[in-house]
Amino acid sequence: MKMWSVVSRRPVRGGLLSAALAGSLLLGATGCGGEEDKDGIPDDYKVVAGTQLCGGNAVSADAAKALKVITGSSRFEASGEEYSVELAATVLATMYNAPGSRGGDVCRIYTPLGTPDFDLRVTWRQVDPDATGSPSKFTLLKMGEQTLAAADKAYVQFGCKSDKVAGTSEVGHLEVGVERWGMPTEPEGNVEALKDAYATVAHSFSLAMAKELGCADNGGLPANPVLEPA
Repeated sequence: MKMWSVVSRRPVRGGLLSAALAGSLLLGATGCGGEEDKDGIPDDYKVVAGTQLCGGNAVSADAAKALKVITGSSRFEASGEEYSVELAATVLATMYNAPGSRGGDVCRIYTPLGTPDFDLRVTWRQVDPDATGSPSKFTLLKMGEQTLAAADKAYVQFGCKSDKVAGTSEVGHLEVGVERWGMPTEPEGNVEALKDAYATVAHSFSLAMAKELGCADNGGLPANPVLEPA
């Protein structure tokens, strides 16, 4: 794994990261670190299109457009090696039903350095299919077992029948969520457009996870996002 991940590629945004950067600069000065430019940004720092994020098979063309609605940008920091649907699916399959294990990361999405800071986190978790109810801020959509969309997050729940998850005789119930991280105020802009955008991105990641896990019938998820309220 590279020393510089998507998390540590933000030297101007956070005290701990600045400390890490200072350490790397010191190593560079002594001839032991990697090459960096005069601004302290690693040479391997890259900016990519939305469809290239998170392993390259997670963000559809529609989801990339939705990311622009959410973030205002069509370019993003390249994902670190530890953030991909393939790796997340492997971890999920390994941890499924392990004691105390209920979820983990899929990917993190950042706007490039020098632009307004925006942090999206994509996660997975096991869910109880019998749980009911949802906060009033969410709109219920017709995707999978349940899809909830808000102006700053969306969650898609689907059933996965796969040897990698619960075995062919059981259905594993999973949820993939996309959430804006660290946002202190209510979202600004067209709330309905933001809900649709978050739902589109969550659908894209959910479908990619279902395919990577080998879920029968892709977990019952449609090929394209369905944004009509249930």
